Amino acid sequence: MAVRKTIEVVPRARRTLTSLRNLGYDLRHAVADIVDNSVSADATTIDVTVHFAGTHSWIRIADNGHGMSPAQLTEAFRYGSDREYTRTELGRFGFGLKSASTSQCRKLTVVSRADTPDATLAARQLDLNHIDQADKWEIFDLTPDELPEPARSALGEASGTVVLWEDLDHVLQYQDPFGGWAKRQLIACAEDVDEHLGMVFHRFLAGEVADRRPLRITVNDTRVEAWDPFCRSEASTTALHQEDLEVHSRYGNGIVHLSPFVLPHQNQFSSPTAWKRASGPKNWNRQQGFYIYRANRLIQSGGWCRVRALDEHVKLARVSLDFFPELDNAFGINVAKASVTLPEDLRDALNPRVSTWCRAADAAYRQKQPSQSAPPRRPRPSRTAPTPQAPTPTTASGVTGPGRKDTPNIRPTTPSPPLANPRVPAAISQLPETAPLRTRQALEAAAAQAGETEGLIRIVSALRAMSPEVARDLGW
Repeated sequence: MAVRKTIEVVPRARRTLTSLRNLGYDLRHAVADIVDNSVSADATTIDVTVHFAGTHSWIRIADNGHGMSPAQLTEAFRYGSDREYTRTELGRFGFGLKSASTSQCRKLTVVSRADTPDATLAARQLDLNHIDQADKWEIFDLTPDELPEPARSALGEASGTVVLWEDLDHVLQYQDPFGGWAKRQLIACAEDVDEHLGMVFHRFLAGEVADRRPLRITVNDTRVEAWDPFCRSEASTTALHQEDLEVHSRYGNGIVHLSPFVLPHQNQFSSPTAWKRASGPKNWNRQQGFYIYRANRLIQSGGWCRVRALDEHVKLARVSLDFFPELDNAFGINVAKASVTLPEDLRDALNPRVSTWCRAADAAYRQKQPSQSAPPRRPRPSRTAPTPQAPTPTTASGVTGPGRKDTPNIRPTTPSPPLANPRVPAAISQLPETAPLRTRQALEAAAAQAGETEGLIRIVSALRAMSPEVARDLGW
């Protein structure tokens, strides 16, 4: 077979870098991506500094990790840098350092010293102004005397890495960058970064990650506090049944671990302060739903990933969903590690489970738990359809839905307990026998007989949105 002639086509540096600056990062996600590298370098302390000085403002992320040799540092500046990632590392594409940094600044300086005997200090700089002029993939090899002062003073004689962002053109977008408005906005950005890091790395901060010492992060010398979405320190938080689902896809196989929680009603929290803190950065309604973790690092905080809509009545439901990098492609992880897409068959398997979790959250929200003085419940009328066993998400072959080679197939790896009646959006046993209850029972029975249970669930959801008082009267 003849060897075909090839021609190497090198991307134009100026135009390519301009495009790569717009990969979907905001400031908090960009900082978190740099912190990912520090965590992968086994750092135990990471200090983030946001310094305002008008057009000379800068942001610095410094760690005490194992650092890099000069050759490793040069390779780290290559887009798509070539190295092996372990299963628990937070990096993936070899783009994070460059794409996260240039999404916020025009000048990136990295100083590093490896934790090896007689290691030398290495420093490299990427300057977009130089690349605009030269239109070449070039970086500067800096001597210690050429280092910007914020980078020179941070590392000292220890091992570790310092990342410095200068010329913050995507952060300080103001006509008067020296004005009070610009300063207040940069301070607000620092507070936003603090809150985001406390949520994204809360397992690392709390020392919950196996074989790792607890992580310490500061933002402008203030220690970042871990934010636990599931309020496990609250005595009234309810942990529901945990479960593993096995995911098979053409991209790889892996396990998804589910840990659902129902948070306490407001009046059951230990204090008003605890209740307010539990509301999270996006507040209660938008914080309900899935908390998706990749290698213990939070990727998505809240939302139901199109499994169901947000609902005031189920805002106490939060579900931890864990996977590791072997499922990255199946979940569609992007470069910024800011969003995921649930595999379609996993979504199908989650549907009945989400209904069960939300019924429990609805009951907690309404506080319909029967008291000791409550009268005994009357028997349910015989016309009400019997409670079925849990609908299983798998067939006998362990495949959900039609067998497709291009989408993952899901099967539980541990047996699940029977689910509550999927026809009943809330616990009927918690209501006394009333006319609205009989109406509701008749509707549910009729829907079951007609094979329109799913239709009734959709109607109930719409009724809650359009006429919440009527839905409440019916116990929905």
